[in-house]
Amino acid sequence: MDVIRVATLNCWGLKYVSKNRHERIAAIADAVSNSDHDIIALQELWVEGDYNTIQRAISHRLPHAKRFLRHAFCKPCTISGALGAGLAIFTKWPIVSTNVTPYSLNGEPIDVVGGDWFVGKAVGSVTIMHPILGRVQVFNTHFYAKGGESGPEYKRAHRLVSAWEFAKVVRQAAALGNYVIAMGDFNSVPNSLPMHVIFGHAGLFDAWTVCHTHVSPPSEVISPVDGVVKYGITADSPLNSYRGPNPSLDPLVRMYHGKRLDYILFRQPSHPSDNACIPKLECQDSKVIFTTLIPGNDCSFSDHFGVEATFVIGMPEAVNGPTPEMNSILKSTASIWAREASEMSMTTFSAVLGALQVAYRVSRGRSRRELVTFALCILALLVLMFGSMGLAVPWANPILVLFTIAITWLATTMLYEGFLFGNWERRALRSTLEELELHKQALAGKYPQEGFGTQTHQ
Repeated sequence: MDVIRVATLNCWGLKYVSKNRHERIAAIADAVSNSDHDIIALQELWVEGDYNTIQRAISHRLPHAKRFLRHAFCKPCTISGALGAGLAIFTKWPIVSTNVTPYSLNGEPIDVVGGDWFVGKAVGSVTIMHPILGRVQVFNTHFYAKGGESGPEYKRAHRLVSAWEFAKVVRQAAALGNYVIAMGDFNSVPNSLPMHVIFGHAGLFDAWTVCHTHVSPPSEVISPVDGVVKYGITADSPLNSYRGPNPSLDPLVRMYHGKRLDYILFRQPSHPSDNACIPKLECQDSKVIFTTLIPGNDCSFSDHFGVEATFVIGMPEAVNGPTPEMNSILKSTASIWAREASEMSMTTFSAVLGALQVAYRVSRGRSRRELVTFALCILALLVLMFGSMGLAVPWANPILVLFTIAITWLATTMLYEGFLFGNWERRALRSTLEELELHKQALAGKYPQEGFGTQTHQ
């Protein structure tokens, strides 16, 4: 039986920031070189030396690789990707084309500690030529993290915009007749609004959910091991050495002993052909990996666990139909292969539109405050300039210089943040709102009585 084994891991490869980076990258390189995966997607692999270490270790098995260095500087917003997207894909089969789509919104430039704006978030993809399936487009992505999972949805507006942009490129890939496998750190729990957008508009299915349909939500306290094995926890697990010692206040983390933020998603082409006898990509198994400590060390491979999935290529059945063994192995449902395009529900549409509209108003108010701060800084500089003209106290001059530098820096930051970034953010929000409204109107004519779609994930 022909299978495809894939894996994804957030490597936590921030230079000067990530703990034990050299030891962990070496251990990851050793682990993947001895694995049986056919495709591997890695995130937060920003340091070129780390990428080279892993590529050298794995090249004998997966000779074809693509590292998404940085975005094309085609518009002002893309300079946020100055340090690259940190994404890499390694594959057994030849790569025939590549693409990277930077997300419009990746946090604020003033958020230096978070750093998302400086590195940029994106979705990168490679199209491989599989000997049986033909063209398979493999996506790798990393979503903006800030905003958490609780509180009003507008706090996750940047992630919602990314989810919409990701879903569009995946939908386009499937419309071109490509099989799709999408992996990465989505920084979103399964029932979150960004994941509903992805499942609904892109028509993707979650490999973990397909293989664990028998697992129900916990009715009592579970162990951290059960959180990983049964519920696919990949982040904030007590089993990870980089989890903080203090108990989490997040009720979701307390219930499941962590969060499931990393995914392997898949789908077949939208309209493969009029011939129904085409190969089908079926998920056979999915599990969490990289859950142990590094051999000979007391640290985990990363601050996230990884995920792997095994896909079976289902060939057209003979006249007698599938064997009982095949029926017991293949776990996807007929709806996965429905030729009708998947769509978001009206509930999802309303929630996304509402969140983005609130985010637009919040952005406008923040920009006004920042521009007022800029004006006050200019006023303060004028007062300093004219007030120091008649000042004959030598020891005060260095202090005035320092004040001038600080106020000038603050004024410049507020001008950029309030005017340039503020307008850029609102244009991105407005563009997404307009696209959603247009798509909603188109669906209103297509599904007037059906709630705008065939989404089954809610």
